[in-house]
Amino acid sequence: MRSSKGVARTAVLLGALAVAAIPLGVLAAQESARLRLLETLYAVVPAAVLLGLAALAASRRARFNAARSIVERGRGPLRLARVAAWAGLYAGLTGAIALGVYGVLRWAQ
Repeated sequence: MRSSKGVARTAVLLGALAVAAIPLGVLAAQESARLRLLETLYAVVPAAVLLGLAALAASRRARFNAARSIVERGRGPLRLARVAAWAGLYAGLTGAIALGVYGVLRWAQ
């Protein structure tokens, strides 16, 4: 069984990547002449959602491992993993809602 601390670190990393995915995609589209913003967002937003879901799964696994452990350790990494996972998932879902609204507005024209 893996330690809860290692899995919590993985969840924090995945959550941070999910939060940073959309701004990094926008920055890449602004800096590159070959990338267009909308097409970049079509690729980056699903990646942020998937990273957020993976972070949430990893944070749940870390909580499960900590609950089954005999040794009581600090709950700080577990809490940070959960916050990072939810923040990443929220960022991805917010981007998906924004793209959905844009699609509906384009369709309604």
